[in-house]
Amino acid sequence: MDIFLTYEHAKVGKSAIIHADCVEWLAALPENTLHAIVTDPPYGVKEYDIDQLEKRANGNGGIWRIPPSFDGHTRSPLPRFTALNAKERDRLRQFFVEWGRLVCHALRPGAHVFIATNAFIAQLLYDALVDGGLEFRGEIIRLVRTLRGGDRPKNAEEEFPGVSSMPRGCYEPWGLLRKPMGDLKVSDCLRKYQTGGLRRYPDGPFEDLIPSERTPQRERDIADHPSLKPQSLLRRLVYAALPLGEGVVADPFMGSGSTIAACEAVGIQSIGVERHREYFELAQRAIPRLRDLETNVDELVGAGARLF
Repeated sequence: MDIFLTYEHAKVGKSAIIHADCVEWLAALPENTLHAIVTDPPYGVKEYDIDQLEKRANGNGGIWRIPPSFDGHTRSPLPRFTALNAKERDRLRQFFVEWGRLVCHALRPGAHVFIATNAFIAQLLYDALVDGGLEFRGEIIRLVRTLRGGDRPKNAEEEFPGVSSMPRGCYEPWGLLRKPMGDLKVSDCLRKYQTGGLRRYPDGPFEDLIPSERTPQRERDIADHPSLKPQSLLRRLVYAALPLGEGVVADPFMGSGSTIAACEAVGIQSIGVERHREYFELAQRAIPRLRDLETNVDELVGAGARLF
């Protein structure tokens, strides 16, 4: 089956990456192709528009939350999801309704979607994906102090010193959704499509609460991307995404390739899609280096996966 279609692509280990718009790519795939999706979308918010990315790259700001450091803490630039107006939220919702429809077309019945989000727009995202045809199966909670929120009212910090506009963020939600199985049972789906469930760890089931770290600096030094997730988290997710340890995991919003690197690290075949050339080229360099890093979850997910 040709999953590259006519797009520029590159092989990385047993996986591959494609330079393409994922909407076009998903629409062109044959039905029932993919076994799972693990992804962290940019959400199409204005912080990720091309002109804003160029401003950030050139050191000219862009609409990121400023300043990136205060109270002795240094932070990466943070997307201002709280600044979305009604029109932008509607645009966001419509995009993910359509994206959900395309995902339902491309996934096998029973295949799961792991999708990163944040507490502020999670409800909007899940509602849109369900309208697109996916089943909501729950949330995976990544326990991590994101340092978002907890700030005093803007331009009134001295007047209201005892007030926070929002709670300090201590977790990151990942939506867990599934393509409907129709009349099939999970066991039927496993036999026919290799999908329908989640892979257990050697010592027990996959859990929806994952203590996590902030992305280590050594990983950021390899892959300079504003929303880079740590390998210690991604290796857990991609391992669980294929219940039988076989099939193809896709990341339609590949960025610098961290999900693909995680798949490579645990012996899973994967395919990443990225429309920005600078990230597509970065991923070719970063994936092998991220793959080869040791993490604190390798004993849990690494040895067993590499048997396949």
